[in-house]
Amino acid sequence: MALTFHGAGDPELAGQVLAALADRGAAATVLAVGTWLQSYPDVARMTVDHGHELGNHTWSHPTLTTLDEAGVRAEIERCRDRLVALTGGPGAFFRPSAAQHATKQVRALAGAAGYPRVLSYDVDSRDFTDPGAAAIRRNSAAARAGSVISMHLGHPGTLTALPGLLDDLAARGLTPVTATRLFS
Repeated sequence: MALTFHGAGDPELAGQVLAALADRGAAATVLAVGTWLQSYPDVARMTVDHGHELGNHTWSHPTLTTLDEAGVRAEIERCRDRLVALTGGPGAFFRPSAAQHATKQVRALAGAAGYPRVLSYDVDSRDFTDPGAAAIRRNSAAARAGSVISMHLGHPGTLTALPGLLDDLAARGLTPVTATRLFS
C-alpha cells in the first residue's frame, strides 16, 4: 500500500514527517504543490534524500474544475517545470488538487504534460481537518493491500499519528511503499 502526502506547509514539520517515515522503513510519495517548492526549494532534495518520491500536485492547489483548460494546463505545467528545475525530472505522478479523482479533461492535460499516470486514492485520512491522532488512525483503517492513503505534511496531528498508524499497518501485514513501487 502507498502513503501519499500533499506537499505543503511548514518545511520543518514536513522534514519531521519524512524522517519519521524513513526511520521506520516506510517509503512515501509526496505530491508537492508548486508554490511550496518555490518558497522552500530544499524540500524537494529533503524528500528524495529520505528515500521518498516526488509528484506534482498543481502549482497553487486550486479547485481544477473551476478553471478553464488553459488554467488547468498552466497549473500542471508550472509545477512540473519547478520539479524539473529542482530535481531534473517531472515527478512520478500527477494528482489533481481539491479532488479525489481526475476528470477526463484533467487526465488528458496531465498526460500531455508528461504524466501518463494520474494518482488518486481510496483511503482519506482526513488529517487536514486536524481531527487528532486517534481519528487519523481510524480513518486510515480501511487500507488494504493495494490501497493509496491520502495524507498531508503540514499538520502536526499527522506526525503524532504516524507511529501508531505505521504500527496498525504492520500488524495487518501492510508495508508502505512509494506509489511507483506499488503500481510497478
